[in-house]
Formats: sequence, C-alpha cells, structure tokens
Amino acid sequence: MDLSRRQQYLRAIGVDVWVSRNGSPVADAVTSGAAAAVQSGPESGVAAALTWDSLKREVLGCTRCPLHKSRTQGVFGVGSREAQWLVVGEAPGAEEDRRGEPFVGRAGHLLDAMLRAIGLNRSTNVYIANVLKSRPPGNRDPKPEEVAACMPFLLQQIQLLRPRLMLAVGRIAAQNLLATDLPLGRLRGKVHHFGELNTPLIVTYHPAYLLRTPADKRKAWEDLKFAHSVFQGLHPPPA
Repeated sequence: MDLSRRQQYLRAIGVDVWVSRNGSPVADAVTSGAAAAVQSGPESGVAAALTWDSLKREVLGCTRCPLHKSRTQGVFGVGSREAQWLVVGEAPGAEEDRRGEPFVGRAGHLLDAMLRAIGLNRSTNVYIANVLKSRPPGNRDPKPEEVAACMPFLLQQIQLLRPRLMLAVGRIAAQNLLATDLPLGRLRGKVHHFGELNTPLIVTYHPAYLLRTPADKRKAWEDLKFAHSVFQGLHPPPA
C-alpha cells in the first residue's frame, strides 16, 4: 500500500500517523489502532454504538460515502452475536445487495460448505461481515475513501463481538484489515493479529475466487485446517 494512500486511510478512521526520528512515517496501522477508531465517538464519524441494534440502524441509514446512492440497502452482517469466529469479506455483491445479507448465492453456499467442514455454521457459531456495507457498482474494488468511511462500522462490530479468531477471506479484506499491499499468497499460512485485543487473524481465498479457480480449493482447505488448529490452541476465554 503506497504511503499517501496508507496515511489517508489511517487518518480517515482516526489512527494517528507518527514520524520516527529518522524521518520515516511510522503508523500503527488498523491492527493496532482499532481502539482509537472505535472509541473516538463523534470524531470518528460514527456515533458510539452501544448495542447491535443501534449500530445496525447506523449502517442501514449511512450516507457517509456516495455508495449509498446506488445501493439497494446496506448489508450489516449475519450470524451469532456471541460467536467466537468472525469471517470478514470484501463487500456485498448484487445478490447480497438485493437480500441484505453477506455471502449468499453460489459464493455463499461455498463459504457455508467450507465453514461446515471445520464445524462452523453461520446461524450458530460464526458471525459474517464485510469491510464495506454497501455494494460498489459493478462489483469493482472498493476505493480507499469508501473503506475509510465503512471501517469504523466493522471495528464497532468487532468491539461488540470480541471474537477469539478472525478469518479474512480474499485479498481486499486481508489487505485492508492488515493495512498492507502484500499479495494474498504471502499473507496465507501465518497468524496475523488484529487490534488492541491482539485477535489472531488468518487469511484465505474468497469463495468467489475459488469458484473461478477450483484448483486452489485444496489450498483453501489447508488454510481452514490451519485456522482451526490455531483456534484449538487458544486459551479458553475467562469465565
């Protein structure tokens, strides 16, 4: 991610950009600055949301970027609000925009199958959300300013959910959550960490990509097994 884009993105979500003594910018990227964006109240551009319902109302009524003019509806998220797993995708597609739910259609069916293979189900023990809550026209990649407008909503969802493990599906979600421009191939197979809670984050392919490139389904399965093993190795949450 080029420096100017990174700084624009971090400033927009309320993360300070510092300059080191040697003159090079040092930014605590989204992963370490999440708390600042979540807790900064009106200065973050999103009023403090104390409940899931109030946050959902904020999302569905949001006009912070031009995408609200072309969307059918905002797509908030789906799943258990007590889930220990959070799956994060890129943005709603046409079917998601129509139905108001992330990951439906063929890609959604494949994601459900992938999750079931490691004992997860979107209705009982996983929560699914996107970085963007509104569909970009033509399913194009999100613009930096669109991500910056929407990211505080996702950060507040994370604050409410407090997941024990995050699974980023696809390049766009992974790069924006980790504030990097590294290709997905170099992000897979590692335990990253997100936010002030240092939540483990695993990266894998987007199911829409797997539908186009089924040869990589084996790699995705390895990612899921890796994520499951990481989760199994976590200390149990405090009582």
